[in-house]
Amino acid sequence: MRVTGKNSGRFSALRLLKEALIGHRGWKPGWRNPVPKKKYDVIIVGGGGHGLATAHYLASKFNITSVAVIEKGWIGGGNVGRNTTIIRSNYLLDGNEPFYEFSLKLWEGLEKDVNYNAMVSQRGILNLIHSDAQRDAYRRRGNAMMLNGADAELLNTEQVRAECPFLNFDNNRFPIKGGLAQRRGGTVRHDAVAWGYARSADSHGVDIIQNCEVTGFRIRNGKCSGVETSKGFIGAKKIGVAVAGNSGRLMGMAGMRLPIESHVLQAFVSEGLKPIIPGVITFGAGHFYVSQSDKGGLVFGGDIDGYNSYAQRGNLPVVEDVCEGGMALMPMIGRARLLRMWGGIMDMSMDGSPIIDRTGIEGLYFNGGWCYGGFKATPGSGWVFAHLLATDEPHRTATELRFDRFQRGYMIDEKGSGAQPNLH
Repeated sequence: MRVTGKNSGRFSALRLLKEALIGHRGWKPGWRNPVPKKKYDVIIVGGGGHGLATAHYLASKFNITSVAVIEKGWIGGGNVGRNTTIIRSNYLLDGNEPFYEFSLKLWEGLEKDVNYNAMVSQRGILNLIHSDAQRDAYRRRGNAMMLNGADAELLNTEQVRAECPFLNFDNNRFPIKGGLAQRRGGTVRHDAVAWGYARSADSHGVDIIQNCEVTGFRIRNGKCSGVETSKGFIGAKKIGVAVAGNSGRLMGMAGMRLPIESHVLQAFVSEGLKPIIPGVITFGAGHFYVSQSDKGGLVFGGDIDGYNSYAQRGNLPVVEDVCEGGMALMPMIGRARLLRMWGGIMDMSMDGSPIIDRTGIEGLYFNGGWCYGGFKATPGSGWVFAHLLATDEPHRTATELRFDRFQRGYMIDEKGSGAQPNLH
């Protein structure tokens, strides 16, 4: 039976007009703050974007509403609120591209699905080309994208110049020879994604339990029956773990050692500026990507910090490297003042691709290893993880995202630079 939560109801133009006339006194909290039940059908550990999306799809698509999302902090306090908001599906390999295209299509219908303004802005993404070899590689990538139903467009230098005249075209070291564009890519308001999924999951009867830390798993005879938490034991038939950079630490409590390292990925935003950048732009001669937020700030980032860490902050050498990449690509960025910087904890798998699979412990499921691709994968990750939890079968787009690929030698090395986190 579907249970409706007591949040603020459906949004509509009429509702907004009514609330404006009565001084906005009719709004209620977006989701409840329930006391945990003793047992659920499914527990999702991790109240980030992936965990909340999983709960939403379990309830709305698979009609499984006896679900609890357990979050050690507050909703939106992890990586879902600490990223550069980019969405895209411009991947190459068959193990990745169908999944990310599936996720991008879910982004396109997200706001209607969850009845929440997530500010989905498909302004496009442009990957710049700086060499003949890179053009060949991007032509191959674009063809692979189109074979999987995604859009791709190869641009020459003059086409890029017409769209982005502020770029440094005349740098002899990094000449811009064109670009690969995906017009359906863009950005989404990251906080709104968490709030929208949380609100929708709650309205379907899901319990969202904040400030509740998982301290262990109750495992007997190879079967997991629930989790020990700071609010006591909570039982469940199935437990799904989606905790991003804390994956190794949490799954260690279940006696599992994952093929994952945790690293800091820093992001930056400048002061607010007039509209400059039309979409998302990536530097093909270095790891630098930039877009402009609705508030006018330039949002940009680059490589992970090279050392393992659980800290939500980074170090200065990466700041220098990212700023150098920005200056090489668009020298005018040197005139902008940096407003703030932050870090998210990335769960970097050994081949740069995610893992969504059952574990060797009955009733325990895992979703992690997202590396740089976590935010853009949010709706797709939630759907396929919900599918796995509901049916015990992998979704058609995630059949290769399994644990045993490392043992079988079927790694999904998207970048092709080596099986270690600092190379992808």
